[in-house]
Amino acid sequence: MKRYDYPIVKTFLDTDVYKFYMQQAIFYHYKNVDVVAEFVCRGNNFLGCYSSILSEQISMMRSLSLSEEEYIYMTSFPFFQKEYLHWLRKFRYNVSQVQINNYKGQLHIRISGLWQEVILWEVPILALISEVFHRNFYPEVTLKSAVQYLDDKLIKFFNSTKDIDLSRLKIVDFGTRRRFSYDVQYSIVKRLKETFPFLIGSSNCHIARILKINPVGTQAHEWFQAHQQIESNLKNSQILALKTWLYQYKNHLNIALTDSITMDAFLNDFNLHFSSSYQGIRHDSGDPIKWGEKALKHYEKLGIDPSTKTLLFSDSLDLESIISLYKKFSRRINVIFGIGTKLTCDIPYVKPLNIVIKLVKCNGKPVAKISDSPGKTFCLDEHFLKYLRKVFNVPLRNR
Repeated sequence: MKRYDYPIVKTFLDTDVYKFYMQQAIFYHYKNVDVVAEFVCRGNNFLGCYSSILSEQISMMRSLSLSEEEYIYMTSFPFFQKEYLHWLRKFRYNVSQVQINNYKGQLHIRISGLWQEVILWEVPILALISEVFHRNFYPEVTLKSAVQYLDDKLIKFFNSTKDIDLSRLKIVDFGTRRRFSYDVQYSIVKRLKETFPFLIGSSNCHIARILKINPVGTQAHEWFQAHQQIESNLKNSQILALKTWLYQYKNHLNIALTDSITMDAFLNDFNLHFSSSYQGIRHDSGDPIKWGEKALKHYEKLGIDPSTKTLLFSDSLDLESIISLYKKFSRRINVIFGIGTKLTCDIPYVKPLNIVIKLVKCNGKPVAKISDSPGKTFCLDEHFLKYLRKVFNVPLRNR
């Protein structure tokens, strides 16, 4: 088994930028909120054998901090406030918040503590798991082969779109959490920047900074999940989450995630005020065409011109699947496509991990995610899940 005597995560900004967006909002509104998050492998991989390597890597993260250059970079964005950035400059990962062990071959990870601190663990831990696994399981894979496969895909893409007007096409790298490795992600995004005019940014803050492209992110499910126990009236939890985000960011970063309690439940709360104030919405589960049509119908019903709004698609996309979605929607509404695993871990004969870290508790009480895709619903407390379904009138088919 490959061991490491050096840190895999080498810089503080080697994470998805939306974590900083959410962290700042938590810093100003929910400083004393406690959460618990747990790791889940949705596949049949036995990852417990890597627990000691991961523990070593996590321990190395205690020395990470915002460098002077990174701090200056963060101050260049108008939506980050000085007080938060000064606090972030002093931030250090608290390794004691992470419990990791191997139980009968299964990897168990539990992270607990203040939400404003715990929130930064998810992305680097998932990236670590993915890189350690892939480097051990596929030692023959080279950086050259990964980039060559991308080049082959780009040739096919350009050949298949010769007769399509791609002037409105926008693509973002969303591949940090399940990348084959940091080197693969960096090299893939670098090659896209050089050869693919439709790339507008990366979710990875460090890579965006180094390659001088836009860091792009929205909200995550945890933002809405935590509000299930922050808002005293569960029925108003999504409304509070949407309202607090707008209060924090006003005209910035305002694309909302729709599937924390299903798209239908979200749209019931996404009233005229929110629909007008938010630039658009993000798809992350369920049939993307049905979702897109539902979104268009929602805007039209409220008297909002869809051409002034944006749909961000980000569920299991690749360079082929975005073509049909682009043709279907690009002339009716602005579209952006976030491609993750199928960019940064798309290598011949490599089967990427299907791994997540999700909130399971907030303020000592259970939280849940009810997805629009089978198998993505997540909650450790069946009683709370049943109650959540009842409150938001979600049928049992959403499991």
